Amino acid sequence: MLRFIAKRFLETIPVLFVIVTLTFFMVRLAPGGPFTTEKSIPPEIQKKLEAYYGLNKPLYHQYLDYIGNLLKGDLGPSFKYATWSVNELIWSAFPVSLELGCYALAIALILGLGAGVIASLRQNSAADHMSMSLAMIGICVPTFVMGPLLILVFGLGLGWVNASGWDSARDRILPALTLGFVYAAYIARLTRGGMLEILNQDFIRTAHAKGAPPIRIIFKHALKGGLLPVVAFLGPAIADIITGSFVVETIFQIPGLGRFFVTAAFNRDYTMVLGTVLFYAVLIIACNLAVDIVQVWLNPKLRFE
Repeated sequence: MLRFIAKRFLETIPVLFVIVTLTFFMVRLAPGGPFTTEKSIPPEIQKKLEAYYGLNKPLYHQYLDYIGNLLKGDLGPSFKYATWSVNELIWSAFPVSLELGCYALAIALILGLGAGVIASLRQNSAADHMSMSLAMIGICVPTFVMGPLLILVFGLGLGWVNASGWDSARDRILPALTLGFVYAAYIARLTRGGMLEILNQDFIRTAHAKGAPPIRIIFKHALKGGLLPVVAFLGPAIADIITGSFVVETIFQIPGLGRFFVTAAFNRDYTMVLGTVLFYAVLIIACNLAVDIVQVWLNPKLRFE
């Protein structure tokens, strides 16, 4: 396993290098700049700002400087927040996105696994059709539609929860439901398909013939193999959930990492865009590696080689 992890780590180095290079030049080639505003800045002040941030250097020189600082773990200063570095902004906002992601992931797993198992055990029944219909709604309805609808009904209409903010426990409910329900829909469909495939295997029939209790058959024999598609899906899904949906954080005014990414794109904050993209890429790679290890544990036929 150590050899497998080391190999994957070495494979990620060129991938991250390509991501950083493409992102660096794409944001620099976009129209406008970090100091382009509606109110014109005096030329002498703009020259000083560009000299302070190194924007007066040739583009290749700026790229080499950024790579050198990146190797030291320095993502550079933010152009939008003058007294903050990108490292400080990411680590101050990531705990909020992580908390939201954990709530959403718990909701997705509880609803998705429960609905998928019930649908597979009651195939072609009313429970099966209802569960898969709700899952299809969750897949088809985007978060920027579901979020305002939940706010309108439960926040403004019934007044059960707060419509926005991140101050109390009531503020967490609607964002977590909005983000978690989408992934619960995918998990439900994957769980149903995986469970149906396993439940039709010969060893399940053998367990029934030997008189094994249905609960034991489901949790000991069927569920372990039926969750393989879900585990494969959870790799990029966990990274996406934990990082936080940019749309959900914007709708509910949550001070998470997605807010900085959106504002950085609008303000041409080069270093912030690069930092969030790189952080997101590393998180996806780490989650995929963890999923590969779990898949080998669930399926003994797989090997780390």
